[in-house]
Amino acid sequence: MKVRYLLAMTVALSVSVSAIAADNKAQTLFKEGNCNNCHNLTDTTVGPSLIEIADKYRGDSGAQEKLEKKVRNGGSGSWGVIPMPGTRQSISDEDIKILVAWILEQKAKPKVEEKTVAKPDKKTK
Repeated sequence: MKVRYLLAMTVALSVSVSAIAADNKAQTLFKEGNCNNCHNLTDTTVGPSLIEIADKYRGDSGAQEKLEKKVRNGGSGSWGVIPMPGTRQSISDEDIKILVAWILEQKAKPKVEEKTVAKPDKKTK
């Protein structure tokens, strides 16, 4: 029983570590590729936010391939008139796959509703 538990924990931790490593690599590629000059996680700047991109393509089975081409070659018209330049040739196709997969995984954090505190009634009789 203890061996099964230990094995399950080892597998879970190794999956978590590899997911974190891929996330860190994607964030590094995002910065090194200068994507952050025009894109932001949550806010529209020169280009759309990563969450807007992920939301637009969520459920689209061809999104990964479409966006890989767009990131590699650049493009315009999808989000406005400002064209997106293509990626430097020094960035590999495999790195672009990692970056696009990471972008498509982005989701807005749920908004936390502020609790209102009821004020006591100060009426005097």
